[in-house]
Amino acid sequence: MMIPADPAFVALARAWMQAPADTLLALVWTAYDDMRASPPTIDTRDLERSITQRLEARINDAMSGDEPFRVQHGAYEHETMAAPPAQPPQYDIAFVLRSDERLMWPLEAKVLETAGRISEYLDDVRQQFLTCRYAPFSGSAAMLGYLLSGDTSEALDGIGKKLGCTLHPVSGPSSTRAHRMSYHVRTAPLGKPYPQDFTCHHLMLEFVGLKRHS
Repeated sequence: MMIPADPAFVALARAWMQAPADTLLALVWTAYDDMRASPPTIDTRDLERSITQRLEARINDAMSGDEPFRVQHGAYEHETMAAPPAQPPQYDIAFVLRSDERLMWPLEAKVLETAGRISEYLDDVRQQFLTCRYAPFSGSAAMLGYLLSGDTSEALDGIGKKLGCTLHPVSGPSSTRAHRMSYHVRTAPLGKPYPQDFTCHHLMLEFVGLKRHS
């Protein structure tokens, strides 16, 4: 049975991750750099999941083990699960708080065949994150674009244009990366203590030369 969100839990959810670009997403970039330096075998029959599985393993390698969170591929979000027999939402990757595993900071991944093929990416932002179905207790989360061809700046510019918002640069070590942020106000379901102000991080990870198996 799902434990109701009490005030202490809600406060913890809002406080546990204040600078994801400097902590969680720095690990993602380190993992990506490792994949570029030592390319793993990717199963092109299942390209998105194969890249994600390899990326999650390298994020785990980049962690010291002393972090107050762990990383998990395919974590389930039971908070927003519909009535059985529905399946709960499942994140591509999530950072999970060790002290309360209900709290997850998710990353959703989409393969972009070209810089202009962004419709499925946009659907996840609009239909999952901005509806609170994904990341219900988090004020931020991330989208990963696995770009197979084209320019990262073109992809990010197109995402901002289609979302109707500005994609802002990040500061700190990630400022030179293909990493931007967009700010949104989402509407939480009636009676749910989900944060309405929401920051979406957009990371473009280039995998030039990979193609979906046909």
